[in-house]
Amino acid sequence: MNVDRTLSIIIVIFLIIGLLGIFYIILTPNETEKYTEFYLLGQNGNAGDYPTNLTTGESGNLTVGVVNQEHSTSSYQMMIIGNNKTLKTENFTLMNGQKKEIPFEFTAEYSGQYKLEFNLYKLPDNITVYRSLFLLVNVTN
Repeated sequence: MNVDRTLSIIIVIFLIIGLLGIFYIILTPNETEKYTEFYLLGQNGNAGDYPTNLTTGESGNLTVGVVNQEHSTSSYQMMIIGNNKTLKTENFTLMNGQKKEIPFEFTAEYSGQYKLEFNLYKLPDNITVYRSLFLLVNVTN
């Protein structure tokens, strides 16, 4: 009889602990992953329709987007590189959840294939690339 009573008490204790665990999980807010969105939009504001085939002298338009999902205010540096030259640099600060879209226009000066690199740095570290994108552009005469 003592064994039955002891087992019953142990089972009740485990049930209470289990219920407390469930309440803790339900009541504690879930902190989501911290990250920064970094994306390119084409000419119509869509993720596509990128100017990947141009003729010499033709211009291409893109939009570079950044959304801060870091759960705190963050400062960034965005750098666009083409043909080993820096084409554009922009520094900005975004609050959590804030979005910035940066228009970028470039002109295809020579025929060939070019790689446009879009590098995002999370300041104060402007050495290590935090996020990167690239676009290959074919230019014909």
